[in-house]
Amino acid sequence: MRYLLDYRVLITIFAVRIIIIKPKFLLAMYLAKEKKEEIFENHGRLKSKADTGSAESQIALFTHRINHLTEHLKRNKKDHSTRLGLLKLVGKRRSLLDYLTKTDITRYRAIIAELGIRK
Repeated sequence: MRYLLDYRVLITIFAVRIIIIKPKFLLAMYLAKEKKEEIFENHGRLKSKADTGSAESQIALFTHRINHLTEHLKRNKKDHSTRLGLLKLVGKRRSLLDYLTKTDITRYRAIIAELGIRK
């Protein structure tokens, strides 16, 4: 009986260690500088790597992050803190889309079609 108890303790410690190490690895490899530059170059208003502030490039970056978090939540259904972060990102993207709707409807329609976002 004692061996069985020790075995359970080792399994618990091992599982906690995996949980701590795995997110650090995922966060480090999740979005590299080159990937961000590619997103800004493909979807930004000026179509350059340095165009990080335009609404289109921010919407494209948020969309990439939202897709990544959605895939994460499909695997980890009980990760409620990530779900909260996802909802905040969706709200930020929605406010940027609303801004584009008010200022320039053609830019709004272009980014919606380009990224495949619902209205």
